[in-house]
Amino acid sequence: MSAAARLAEARELLAEHPVVDGHNDLPWALREQVRYDLGQRDIAGDQSGHLHTDIPRLRAGGVGAQFWSVYVRSDFAGDTAVSATLEQIDAVNQLIDRYPGDLTRALTADDMEKARKEGRIASLMGAEGGHSINNSLATLRALHRLGVRYMTLTHNDTIDWADSATDEPRHGGLTDFGREVVREMNRVGMLVDLSHVAATTMRDAIAASTAPVIFSHSSSRAVCDHPRNIPDDVLALLPANGGVAMATFVPKFILPEAVAWTAAADENMRAHGMHHLDTTAPAMEVHRAFEAANPRPVATAATVADHLDHMREVAGIDHIGIGGDYDGTAFTPSGLDDVAGYPNLVAELLHRGWSRADLAKLTWSNAVRVLRDAESVAAAQAHVPPSNAVLPATAS
Repeated sequence: MSAAARLAEARELLAEHPVVDGHNDLPWALREQVRYDLGQRDIAGDQSGHLHTDIPRLRAGGVGAQFWSVYVRSDFAGDTAVSATLEQIDAVNQLIDRYPGDLTRALTADDMEKARKEGRIASLMGAEGGHSINNSLATLRALHRLGVRYMTLTHNDTIDWADSATDEPRHGGLTDFGREVVREMNRVGMLVDLSHVAATTMRDAIAASTAPVIFSHSSSRAVCDHPRNIPDDVLALLPANGGVAMATFVPKFILPEAVAWTAAADENMRAHGMHHLDTTAPAMEVHRAFEAANPRPVATAATVADHLDHMREVAGIDHIGIGGDYDGTAFTPSGLDDVAGYPNLVAELLHRGWSRADLAKLTWSNAVRVLRDAESVAAAQAHVPPSNAVLPATAS
């Protein structure tokens, strides 16, 4: 089969089994670039040059459901983090209300299936980092009532009850309060997301959880040895847990040659007084100048496919998915430059002999199933009262 024929088959498959993407940072990009002025970044039209994401490219990419990240930076603390998370949730609601012909609010697996039948993009939300709840289970429950359907236990920094993959460990994984957070997430039906957390936290959370967990945007540590990726022993736990690991596209997490280059690029950003995750126009000028002087190792769709091949081998086809992290990274792989690129990845997997049935699980079915399973676990606990546990005063 020719490359053109494979791409055509990929587009045909995605028309029936669209992508559920586990993580997109469009709300944060809108906050940083235009302070949520959606008129300045009207995603009904082409926003290339500003954003990885707009509706025409979501359609071209075959996206049928998107977990919009309501991320706030992990140096936001206390009530500041909570307020900023609420602003992010409001931004997603504004997007859904502004583009009702293309986006529709989704809270359940049934909502996702209904959106697919209607030809609209199911819009769900995920909070990225336990700092967003300010150590409060009541705040966790409030976020769930507002539509948040997963929470990443940490972002880049260790918090009072969970160790992060990219910070110094303080707890050896989860604390007792952290386990209580996991149990309360199970009780209300919020997915436990283990991207960004330390491997010890991954193992503790899986052991504590009675519902399937997810990795909303993490790839294989065996393929690229970065702490943000998933070790094989953790991937091997997913079949018994029922969870799903959603491979990310961020070059510094998937291409070994890009790890050192990105560390240098991040340090260059800090030297210019900018946050290394800044994707505003001035920041991108700094990025581009650094790249011109220091050519960047370029990942491709094949790089991501290498991760998915390995993750399928270790965890099984029922336990993998896709989480691109668009608009949360300055750099993307060639061929997966923006949200229109998913057919290129599917075409690469077709080239490698993946069946249509397996691809349908990867793109759509696994993610819908894991949310449905979390809902079932919550329904079985309907008689269980809310937890009023508090973080021990000595934890901070």
